[in-house]
Amino acid sequence: MTARIAVVTGGASGIGQACCQVLASKGWRVVVADIDEAGAKRVAAEVGGVSSRLDVGDEAGTRQEAARIEREAGPVEGLVNSAGIIAVPKAPEDLSMADWDRVTHIDQRGTYVANLAFGQAMTQRGLGAIVNIASVAGMRSFPLHAYAPAKAAVIAISECLAAEWGRKGVRVNTVSPGFTVTPALQAKFDTGERSPDAMIAHSALDRLIRPVDIANACAFLLSDEAAAITGINIPVDAGWLCANGWKTYPGIRGNWP
Repeated sequence: MTARIAVVTGGASGIGQACCQVLASKGWRVVVADIDEAGAKRVAAEVGGVSSRLDVGDEAGTRQEAARIEREAGPVEGLVNSAGIIAVPKAPEDLSMADWDRVTHIDQRGTYVANLAFGQAMTQRGLGAIVNIASVAGMRSFPLHAYAPAKAAVIAISECLAAEWGRKGVRVNTVSPGFTVTPALQAKFDTGERSPDAMIAHSALDRLIRPVDIANACAFLLSDEAAAITGINIPVDAGWLCANGWKTYPGIRGNWP
């Protein structure tokens, strides 16, 4: 039986890399797509997949690369859009519009571009599933005045495309990670720029998220077990969202005197 093909954008590191690993373990043939060509090749070698240099900020290039993947690797049935850039918290008056544009260009527009580039072939075949990676920052107020609205837009994009493409056989869902220990976040822990204790303090499960936690949710949503699920957003946040209101009391009850 021929393995089904899944493309993971941003697959060279972090959440995207974990998605590649989990999907490969479940029998998918994975195309590791990333602007970091060397990183994509490394991960592809690890998971027995193929690599693709893909910049979701380049609309024409993304369409061309999607067509090449379809032509050379075969029909894409699964897509995880993990490509994105991280923003640092800044006051609005300190956030340049150039930085705002850069974040929204990749995290919002790039997600939409990748959905169209791969999703249109799926609709023509009447088969496919897409998972877009958003964030809990798209569901609550954060001091991230470009990143948070961009991630909120990703959730809306997924809902709109789910309704648009559902009767064409394509499911579109979102996974919203909480505080996930990617190499980028770990680097901030190592330098003392961020505190893991502060992130864990208001988590119902008393822990941070691992990239594999996100990857497992994505793999489920791409699988046939999720055949009746579309247009939803799954927060994978260790209960950070549900516990947040407890800050106005002594915190999660285990923290009470």
